Amino acid sequence: MSQAEFVIVANRLPVDRDANGGWRTSPGGLVTAMEQVMRGVDGAWVGWPGQPDLDIDPFDFDGMRLVPVKLSAEDIELYYEGFSNDTIWPLYHDVIAAPRYRREWWNAYRRVNRLFATAAADAAAEGATVWVQDYQLQLVPQMLRELRPDLTIGYFHHIPFPAYGLFSQLPWRRQVLEGLLGADVIGFQRVADAGNFARAVRRQLRYETKAGVVRVPTADDEARPAVVRAFPISIDTAQYEDLARDPKVRARAAEIRASLGNPRHILLGVDRLDYTKGIRHRMKAFGELLEDGRLNVEDVTLVQVASPSRERVETYIQLRDEIELAVGRINGDQDTMGHTAIRYLHQSFPREEMVALFLAADVMLVTALRDGMNLVAKEYVASRVDNRGVLILSEFAGAADELGSAVRINPHDIEGMKDAIVRAIEMPAAEQGRRMRALRRRVHDNDVQAWSRSFLSALEKTRTS
Repeated sequence: MSQAEFVIVANRLPVDRDANGGWRTSPGGLVTAMEQVMRGVDGAWVGWPGQPDLDIDPFDFDGMRLVPVKLSAEDIELYYEGFSNDTIWPLYHDVIAAPRYRREWWNAYRRVNRLFATAAADAAAEGATVWVQDYQLQLVPQMLRELRPDLTIGYFHHIPFPAYGLFSQLPWRRQVLEGLLGADVIGFQRVADAGNFARAVRRQLRYETKAGVVRVPTADDEARPAVVRAFPISIDTAQYEDLARDPKVRARAAEIRASLGNPRHILLGVDRLDYTKGIRHRMKAFGELLEDGRLNVEDVTLVQVASPSRERVETYIQLRDEIELAVGRINGDQDTMGHTAIRYLHQSFPREEMVALFLAADVMLVTALRDGMNLVAKEYVASRVDNRGVLILSEFAGAADELGSAVRINPHDIEGMKDAIVRAIEMPAAEQGRRMRALRRRVHDNDVQAWSRSFLSALEKTRTS
């Protein structure tokens, strides 16, 4: 296999198997972001192909070299469903659900991270740049440095990094910190996340941290600098703008409104079905507004898209049951023959349909209890080429740091959320336009290309310094 000058390492390859055994590009923000980076470079992408025990050689797809990492069904259960999503995910999301600490999961996590590090080391040319992605692979940077000290290594953390009081619960906290510090640049979504990481390094490892640089001791008693900074991720803004101007997509938006009975106002939530997204909180607020008579089911409909997620993890099974019970209760109490309070869709949709939904929605509800970024908020803004619509945005989503003209909420404050929804529905067109233009400028100027350029520029500086 030829070796690449630039290597991405992620839990998943950017493709899914189709019904005919071929490959198609998989959905998701990471794939969209990384596709842009991979264009026009001598690159390879290392990742799991999405099916257990699938043993296939590296192959080319849509201009990218893909390097599959074979994982067994047990690997998926222990490393991915176990440690990644039942230990790290809840711990790093402020313990909204209780994390579980199991040594068997940790051992599998370490073993699988070694598989990814070895595959990346084999795929990288002499002196190559390797960019490791996200919480499933926190040990890879150090393992990779041990295998290939000639490489320049970056790591980007797509989810929050918790405050030290929470992170310190992790039995393997030192190993995780040391794993991440194998990178030359460690990127986070928010300034607060980078600060939390630096504090954990000082408290646990006693390394010197100053002005966003950690001094990492080396075997020869020197210290290697590791840059720790916020690099807020974004979207391919132009793609959403182009779709929003497509006559077919605009016609579909009108069809959606008509299919809902042409309510005066459509509220929209688009989330993975995850306990961090605050879906139950938004349902509660909307249901109470209808009960209180502040909203009328014939005037206002909530469309909730909840794409399937981690369907074998117990907390997610329970969450789905709770949300569907709440939807059924609210609809049973409030529906008329011609109008439905909540149109609930437990499925995923192609990007064209999502943009049509964004155009149809008068109010976008992003009520995350904790979120690394939340790209849906940016997708809604990018799609509103008409400078209309209102974004209600949780202050606990990373996007809140950038999107200051949104209507900000604390999703735990149900009364405050109810007031924000009514305010958004009643907002005059002039104020909508003023807010949306400011939001659109921010999203336009800080798109996914700007994000990747910023990170890779910081990584390149470490190579030359």
